[in-house]
Amino acid sequence: MKKVTAIIGNQQKHATYKAVCEFEAQLRTYGEIEFEYIFLKDYRLEFCRGCKVCFSKGEEFCPLKDDRDVLIGKMENSDGVIMATPNYAFHVSASMKNLLDRLAYVFHRPQFFGKTYTAVVNQGIHGGKGIVKYLSSMGENLGFQVTRGCVLHTMEPITQAARVKNSQEIRKAAARFYKGLMRSSPPVPTLFRLMLFRLSRTSIHNMLDDKSKDYRHYKDNGWFESAYYYKVPLGLFKRLAGRLFDRIGRRMAKNAKI
Repeated sequence: MKKVTAIIGNQQKHATYKAVCEFEAQLRTYGEIEFEYIFLKDYRLEFCRGCKVCFSKGEEFCPLKDDRDVLIGKMENSDGVIMATPNYAFHVSASMKNLLDRLAYVFHRPQFFGKTYTAVVNQGIHGGKGIVKYLSSMGENLGFQVTRGCVLHTMEPITQAARVKNSQEIRKAAARFYKGLMRSSPPVPTLFRLMLFRLSRTSIHNMLDDKSKDYRHYKDNGWFESAYYYKVPLGLFKRLAGRLFDRIGRRMAKNAKI
């Protein structure tokens, strides 16, 4: 049985919560699912101080002692994660943004490989598509396999037409997410993701050393030698592109030292 965790970034159980409940119901039409709701308001998560200790020394040295690791543990123990937020001032809610800020070190050292992720955004009028795009990008940076999320229009009073449209969007998003959950092999990276990996690892290898947490993490995981973060077959074009990205990364690192 697959375990799915929904992380909800608003204060009240209104439109966002109801949307996730409907998403859960749709998932259960495909098979048995263990589903957990995480309300960020119920967790103590302090604001990032920008000290960068998690980047340089490691996340275990973060001076903030709160529920960050509890939330990370829940994501690690899940097969799929749903990020759900209302549209607040054309962005995610403050609690959702704070969580992503506290996970910034994972962008340097992605860790959620093999897990499926999607975004659910509810809004009044405008801006939701940009928020879904942002959350999807964050999911990819964290290492998740991302499926396309959905934007729901929930301005009150909600018309019957809007309810029908929202249900359709949830149904399609749930189908995409379930398909991702059932995927048996890891996805082949896009050219853009391959480029980011090869440039990052080459820069880390040439500009840092064992004193850096990033360097030690890449070294311990064999990422300095691997074609990508995880074992995945790359076609001829992407293998050649990877070598080109390595050369570009070495040149960038050399120029940065001048």
